[in-house]
Amino acid sequence: MTENGEDSPLHHQNPANGDSAVNSRTLKTSLVDAKSSKEHKDALKLNARNAEGEFSPYQPRPPPQPRLSSKSVSVEETLRTRRLKNSQESLSDPVETGSLKEPSQLQHKVGSPVSRDRGSSLSDHGGRPRSQQSDPTDLRARPSKVLLSPVQPTGKLPALEKGFASATLKAANRIDGDCLDYTVSAKEKPSDRLHRNLSDSRLLENMGSDSASVHSMRSNYSVLSPIRPQDVRNRSFLEGSVLGSGALLGAEELDRHFPDRKVGIYIATWNMQGKKGLPTNLDDLLLPTDSEFAQDFYIIGVQEGCPDRREWEVRLQETLGPYYVMLYAAAHGVLYLTVFVRRDLIWFCSEVEHATVTTRIISQIKTKGAVGIAFTFFGTSFLFITSHFTSGDSKVYERVLDYNKIIEALALPKGLPDTNPYRSTSSDVTTRFDQVFWFGDFNFRLSKPRAEVEAIIKRTAGGDMAPLLEHDQLSKEMKEGSIFKGFQEAPIHFLPTYKFDVGCDVYDTTSKQRTPSYTDRIVFRSRQADDIRAFKYTCCSSIKTSDHRPVISVFQVKLRPGRDNIPLEEEAMKGESTSTICTIS
Repeated sequence: MTENGEDSPLHHQNPANGDSAVNSRTLKTSLVDAKSSKEHKDALKLNARNAEGEFSPYQPRPPPQPRLSSKSVSVEETLRTRRLKNSQESLSDPVETGSLKEPSQLQHKVGSPVSRDRGSSLSDHGGRPRSQQSDPTDLRARPSKVLLSPVQPTGKLPALEKGFASATLKAANRIDGDCLDYTVSAKEKPSDRLHRNLSDSRLLENMGSDSASVHSMRSNYSVLSPIRPQDVRNRSFLEGSVLGSGALLGAEELDRHFPDRKVGIYIATWNMQGKKGLPTNLDDLLLPTDSEFAQDFYIIGVQEGCPDRREWEVRLQETLGPYYVMLYAAAHGVLYLTVFVRRDLIWFCSEVEHATVTTRIISQIKTKGAVGIAFTFFGTSFLFITSHFTSGDSKVYERVLDYNKIIEALALPKGLPDTNPYRSTSSDVTTRFDQVFWFGDFNFRLSKPRAEVEAIIKRTAGGDMAPLLEHDQLSKEMKEGSIFKGFQEAPIHFLPTYKFDVGCDVYDTTSKQRTPSYTDRIVFRSRQADDIRAFKYTCCSSIKTSDHRPVISVFQVKLRPGRDNIPLEEEAMKGESTSTICTIS
């Protein structure tokens, strides 16, 4: 019977045929046994030839059955567990963030069941045909990038050479072309020399060896020349040195910044008529287009200034830009005096002092008088005065009295040393300084009726104002020596600056019909002959917000070296609560 309980078909056959059926089964059994015996012999021969190396190791063969361990754990489950563990560890280890551990860290202990199973399966994997090989990513995780330990030098690194032969270091310490100092090549003519003093290339040449890395030099010094701390210790920029060599204000520094020992000074004076509204643009006043270069100092004096003095000073700073800082500003009522200096020259300026004088009978009214500012630059002392004298066509004597009162009452210098006390007098402040500039609304007029003055103006050609100046009150008084003794004035080649109708180029059309006059002037004096040279003296005709036209002048002034025995600007401010340096007050 069969497994299902049914009778086999053999049991229903004829008994006569029983012997033949038995014989048939015996024959089939013998054939099967003979075939199995042959296959067994062939398998033995195959194993023997395999042992002798006749067959290739890449011969396809069936994969062996893996032995199951006591703990049946699949490869996928093992990798999943390890990934979870590594992801938790990566939260505290930034180096392993987002990656698995090294292959050596993923292996189990030698002899573990899982390790043996994986080892046998992976060893067999290489011998399988490509069609039977599985994806290696399914069996093992990809190793992360191996982190190499830093290589430590075996000995002391050599110090950098003084010449900085490394091209990288040269690039890191390259000086900008806009920051060259006053070094002048031999091919350059003296007249073509440019005053450029934005860097100190001598420090780079004298700098010794430094083991600082390229990156630190770039981050610390940018494009500026590196400075050694010892160099700063040897010469303090606050106290300086009283020695002849290496002094901050000495000949060496002076020649390096000013090879010709001449400084450029720009002076502007303007009676603003007390207007609230300022011109929309002050470029024409401070930066005229006919000037090739800007100057080292800008001094602006204002009479009858605008009500908001701070707004005026801010506008001046905005016009000059970041190349200049306001060294000092002083005021006497509506008289404003402001000094700007190139930012890189501020170290060579001494403490700044100022004083004021009123010429009114009632001192509380501060519309007429003077304000002066004094300081020393290298070894040369400067005094700048802006003033407003008494008005009126016939009040020449009163204006002379104003001048005499100012030179006697202006209490300067206060703490600055006199560079040449043997040539100073107590009765005249202008004798106590090397270079003096006086500018403002002096109110001197042309002693002629208006009709005659206008006729002379029409006849003037080519800027020759000599016919007009013959009637100028100030020129006459200066020749007689009653005012501005020792002062000079550059030649005048511009029309009278007073009095205009506001907003146009027409002289006074009101009922008073004032005579056009040269009321706004700039004069100068020096202790040494030919120390001051005027390059420009003109008016700014484009600014028409007042009945006066601004007057400007450009000077080249001789400088002399000094000694570091004067109070510098920063040192002078130690005892004060506020400082006007680099600020708008």
